[in-house]
Amino acid sequence: MGSLLQRMQSGPVSLRVHDVIIKGNTKTKDHIIEAETEELKSVGSMQELLKASQIVNLRLQALEVFDSVKITLDSGPPELPGTANVIIEVVETASPLSGQIGAYTKAEARSSTVEGSLKYKNLFGYGDVWDGSLAYGCDHSAELSTGVFFPRFKGLVTPVTARAYLLSQDWLKFSSYKDRSLGLSLGLFSTMHHDVSYNLAWRTLTDPSQMSSRSIRRQLGHNLLSSLKYTFKFDRRNSSMRPTRGYAFVSTTQIGGLVPDSWSLRFLRQEFDLRYAVPLGFYRAALNFGISGGVVFPWGNGFSSRPSSLPERFFLGGNISPVCTLGGPTALWGFKTRGLGPTEPKRQVIDENTDPSGVDFLGGDLAVTALADLSFDIPFRWFKERGIHAHMFACAGNVAQLTENEYRKFSVQKFVESLRSSVGVGLVVPTSLFRMELNYCYILKKFDHDRAKTGVWLTFSGSS
Repeated sequence: MGSLLQRMQSGPVSLRVHDVIIKGNTKTKDHIIEAETEELKSVGSMQELLKASQIVNLRLQALEVFDSVKITLDSGPPELPGTANVIIEVVETASPLSGQIGAYTKAEARSSTVEGSLKYKNLFGYGDVWDGSLAYGCDHSAELSTGVFFPRFKGLVTPVTARAYLLSQDWLKFSSYKDRSLGLSLGLFSTMHHDVSYNLAWRTLTDPSQMSSRSIRRQLGHNLLSSLKYTFKFDRRNSSMRPTRGYAFVSTTQIGGLVPDSWSLRFLRQEFDLRYAVPLGFYRAALNFGISGGVVFPWGNGFSSRPSSLPERFFLGGNISPVCTLGGPTALWGFKTRGLGPTEPKRQVIDENTDPSGVDFLGGDLAVTALADLSFDIPFRWFKERGIHAHMFACAGNVAQLTENEYRKFSVQKFVESLRSSVGVGLVVPTSLFRMELNYCYILKKFDHDRAKTGVWLTFSGSS
């Protein structure tokens, strides 16, 4: 053993894999495990074999169908010097059924949700994971869904997912409509940096209050969503909750209207998000910069004079931290959910209990946000041990309409001049599930109908 270590330190030790032996799998198919071990067959040295074995171990554990994975390296047949056998011993999960419940805040939500889910692992021995979940929000939003995940399906080299869902979202308070969708989502291709998915859903927009503005009323009713979405994601930050070095980039392209149906929504949607974290070298201080943008536009005959689909538009604001929301323009510190952008007066109703000044937030076809965040440790041991730290921040953002020929009136100068902005300081409490911020926000710029306030804010955010 000592001589082998000396040889490895002095240079590559020539070695190839003769055989991969799998033990312990009574239910899981051999080819599912073998598909995760392809990297072992291409090694040419002991150093490469050790590295490949670690990668294979992590991949097998990531399937979530084994309680333990053990990889042993043994010498090959005596008649084949310079070879090794790799023995993989797995212990299949003793409890295939599992469940969890928790409270979360998603980027597209405006309040916390309580979510419960059940999972059954490896039902057919293909590494398949079946699950059902139920989520309910404090704002009366609800989602019921069930899905399946296959790490390998019909010889495909990437995982395949399928999910059926029933989603109900209540936007009456902000935009005078409810959104209900019944659909199916398919994950077609997924790697470390690339993801392709297809979504088919029957969507219904209603207004039980019968007070929606003219622009909202024009979009009420049924429509069919048939869209293909491609996401490119590259994240080299050392943490998504408190990044202190590295950079990240996300680009999402979505095209809707893939079925020849008059009810089908036809649109093009593009988003991007760029982040960069710079360490400062003291108290774990770091500067985080970010800029994100998005645009949505209908396509087809007369597209320039038609409005974009209401649920596909961009709405800014919400009770979440912009630091954690990687993916596109969503949040601004100090602004409430759907708290800025184009508005339109609601229908006037003669009722003493009705607010005559009510407006609907219409969202925008173009959105841009930017942020700067300085985080640093608090110089007390109790705070450091728990990861609690402070931060100072500034952000700005805006949305604008481009459809219905509004692009002819668009001016970059006016768009920049009407940017909403805020600054503030706060305390950050990270946990294993979410990031909590207690902030004091000062609104630098807002307009009459914007829903923003200077004061104390408490936000909860999960990692993107």
